[in-house]
Order: sequence, then C-alpha cells, then structure tokens
Amino acid sequence: MKRIILVFLMILSFFSNAQTVKEPENNPEEWSKAYEPFRIAGNLYYVGTYDLASYLIVTNKGNILINTGLAGSLPMIKNSIKKLGFNYKDIKILTLTQAHFDHMGAMAEIKKETGAKLYVDEKDAEELKTGGKSDYELGKYGVTFKPVIPDYLLKNNDKIKLGNTTLTLLHHPGHTKGSCSFLFETKDNNQTYKVLIANLPSIIIDKKFSEVKSYQNIQKDYADTFKAMKNVNFDIWVTSHASQFNLHKKRKEGDPYNPKLFADKEVYFQKLEKLETDYQEKIKQDSSEK
Repeated sequence: MKRIILVFLMILSFFSNAQTVKEPENNPEEWSKAYEPFRIAGNLYYVGTYDLASYLIVTNKGNILINTGLAGSLPMIKNSIKKLGFNYKDIKILTLTQAHFDHMGAMAEIKKETGAKLYVDEKDAEELKTGGKSDYELGKYGVTFKPVIPDYLLKNNDKIKLGNTTLTLLHHPGHTKGSCSFLFETKDNNQTYKVLIANLPSIIIDKKFSEVKSYQNIQKDYADTFKAMKNVNFDIWVTSHASQFNLHKKRKEGDPYNPKLFADKEVYFQKLEKLETDYQEKIKQDSSEK
C-alpha cells in the first residue's frame, strides 16, 4: 500500500510541475522559411532554415546534427537531410551552440525519434532540463522548448568523436551560460579545411550586467569569450544564424559547391569587433547610470 501511495505521489508531482511549452511569438519570418540544403565543405552540410542554422556532419559511423531551429523546423530538417541523400535515422549525436528556443525547438523530438545521444556544454545543462525556463533572460517567457536531458556534459576543449570526425567544443559563454563553438577538420578531394562553427556573443539584455542576479559572471564571461574568439585558428567559418555570416549575400540557392565562400576571415573579425564595441559601450552606459 505504501508503495502504491509513493508512486501516486510521484506521478502527481510530475504532472503538477509539468508546464506547457510555448515558444515566444512574432519571430522573424526568416526563422521559419525553408531553405535549400547544400554542402558547405567536405562532410559539413547546411540543413537549417533560411536563417536558423542547423548543420549535418556526415561520418563513416553515422551523423552529427548541430542545432534544430524552432519546433516547427523539424519537417524542414528531415526534408533537407533526405534531399541531400542521407538518412535522418543515421543521426547518432546531437549537440548545440546555445540553449535558446530558436536553436533547441526540435531537439527533444529528434532525440526521441533517432535515439541519438545529446552532448552539451555543461553550463547550459540546466536550461535544457527546464526547457529554457531557468535562462537568465529568456526564462521570463517560461518553458519555450520541450525539456530534454543531456547524455554527456562537456567542458572547454572536450572532444566529440564519431567515426572519422572529431569536434572540439570551445566554451564561449555570455549569450547563454553554456554558449559554445565547435572546431573540426574536414576535407574534400582538393583540400583540408579547419572549420569553425561559431556562436557569436551578442548581448540580449537591457538591464545592467550587475542586475543579472542569476548570472553573476556574465560581464566577465563576455570579456573572456571575446578574447578567446579572437585567437581561434580556422580556415572557414559559419555561425548559429545564417545572417550572421552573410550566407545569402555569399551564396544563392542552387550555386555550385564552393568552400572558399566561407573563408572570409576578415568578416568574422569585423563581426566580432562590432559585438565587442557594443559590449564596451554597454559597460560605459551601465557605469553612467547611478
């Protein structure tokens, strides 16, 4: 009898704590607009929407998917993978650049459907478990994506290995506590490329850094991230949003394979410099407001 009561209380607790997932509304239409998948370089492919970048890395032991866009992106991602000639169920590893709903929306569903293991920066693990409710800023919207429990927690420079590909996680916090980038090597018939999948450190708060009580290291984390990102060695680069690396200026749908489109390192440093200037201006503004 006691066992039955205990089970009942556990079930009651589960349902009382469960909350409805509700994505914030009025998102940019580009986030939900379909985009033709294409090969970026070697075994790296773009399978995201017009602006929310998702990346498929194809290996000889299965595939890796980075980011999943909004919840409604799932059929587009599936279709993109199919168009490229790959099997959706061959996804063995899932990971992400930041624990926000616009990159996490379909993650739990893909994990469930494929059985893939989820690797995350350990500092974003709590946000995944709460569906974004614990996020220092976007948590004000409640549960914005379906909660999911990671299989592996990673720190800076930890490796994700699958078949003939090894990703190195680079801890680049600020935008979220566990924002991260990935670095790996890929090759085609002509060349080997060191690829950076970068999570650019944009600022999403209006309040002072000192007022972010649930993320007290936020100002220092941004500073450390800018320093670290200036010193990454890479050949080609992409980011969490297509607009951040000027995808649609560089390439039109149907254009032929050309990795060198993504070798404009000077643009990477320009984007980083602009974000750091915004950061320094914010610190000045915070100091001037007594």
